[in-house]
Formats: sequence, C-alpha cells, structure tokens
Amino acid sequence: MHVNVETSRRPSAPGLLAVCKKLSTLIHVNGLCQPSELGRASGVAEMEPRREQNMRIKRERIFRVASDFLRARGFSAVTTQEVSAAAGVAAGTLFRYAATKSELLLMVYNEALRSSIADGAARAALMADPADAVFTRLRPLVAAAAREPENSAAYQRELLFGPHETKFRAEGMALILALEASLSDTLRRAAPTLSDGEARVAGSALFAVTHLAIARMTASGIPEADAIDDLRRQVTHIVTGALQHTPAAQSAAREEMKETEQ
Repeated sequence: MHVNVETSRRPSAPGLLAVCKKLSTLIHVNGLCQPSELGRASGVAEMEPRREQNMRIKRERIFRVASDFLRARGFSAVTTQEVSAAAGVAAGTLFRYAATKSELLLMVYNEALRSSIADGAARAALMADPADAVFTRLRPLVAAAAREPENSAAYQRELLFGPHETKFRAEGMALILALEASLSDTLRRAAPTLSDGEARVAGSALFAVTHLAIARMTASGIPEADAIDDLRRQVTHIVTGALQHTPAAQSAAREEMKETEQ
C-alpha cells in the first residue's frame, strides 16, 4: 500500500489550533501582543487623558461658580449644595475637589493671593529703595482685601486655624512662605552682609504686619487708606531696622557714637 508522506505529516485542523494556542502563549509571555491586544492597550491609553481632561473641566467649572457666588454674596451666604447644582455636578463629585465650603474658599482665594503677589512683584521690580520695594510688594494684598472684607477675613481665618491636612490650606501657606522668602531676598540684596537668620525673621515680620493690617481693616472697619498708610510706616521701620543689623551698619554706628562722645 502506498502512503503519501507529505499528507501524513500535515497537521490536522485540531493540531493546527493547538499550535496556534502555544504560539500565542509564547508571544504573550515574551512581552508581545497580538493585534487585538494592541488595540485594547491603545484604547486604555487614550482614555487616561480624556479622564484627566474631564476632571480638569469639572474643577474649572466648580472654581468659576464658587468664585462668582462668593464674590457676589459673601462666604456666609453660600452653600456647597448650590455650588454643586450651578456647576452641574453631584454633591459627591464636588467633595472630591473641595470637601467643605471652607476648602472652596481656600481654592478660590489662593488664586487671588497668587495674583496679588505677582502684581506686587511686577510693580516693585524696578524700585531701588528696599523699603519702597517691599511696601509695593505688599500693598496689593491689602487693596484686594479691602474690596472683599468678609471673604478676606474668612480666608485669613482658614489659613491660620483651618485643618492642617487639607490640600488648599497647604497650598495657601506655601504661597505665604514663598512671599516671605522673597521679601528676605530683597533685604539680602540691599545688604549682602545681612545674615540669613535676620533676613528670615524680617521677612516673616513683614508679612505679619500685612496680615495685621488686613485683619484690622476687615474686622474693625478701618479705612483702606489708613490701613495702607500704617503698612507703609511699619514696613519702613522693619526694613530700616533689619538693614541696621548688618555688621557694616553696626560698625558705622559704633564709630559715629565714638565721634559723638569725643
């Protein structure tokens, strides 16, 4: 009987299926993908940016609505329920971005603080006198607070006494610390021999008197012009005192004292 060798060596249909399965397994194990798997992988990759985009759009919508409501009606009159309704998101969705009304306030007014700091820095950039430069840096913060006293008072309260673990409080405090460091740098540029410690303390004191000027204006009804005038005087005292703590200034003061005594 004649046997066709080629036919006898040809795998049957079930045999071909088994070989394909083994090849598929080997390809997968070695880190490769079949075309269908590549399609699924690219689909997942495309979904990530879309999800992030949706989150950003929702956050911007919530921010815009909260900002409009707070500025139009004041912190005490706004509720999270009406913000979520006007923004077109569920209350649970809103809480993913800002868990409380206080966090909404911090979210909105952190941006206002950032804008005031940038405005002051731009105005002071070309000023040679350090006291004038520092005052010009800080004046926009007081002017902004004067426009919205209730919200400014609530914002200061949340920055000082709000929960430490919240994202937006940490963000606001980081802005303040960066401002203080920038004020310290201004003093060091004016007096290179000023120690880091003295410059740091002076920077903190300069923001402290700004904070006090805002608090007195928003809580006691002090006119904006008076608050700004007081701020100018206090800034001049602090900057002058800080610059007099440099070794060169102290040495000159001692020499002047000796000459006076003679």
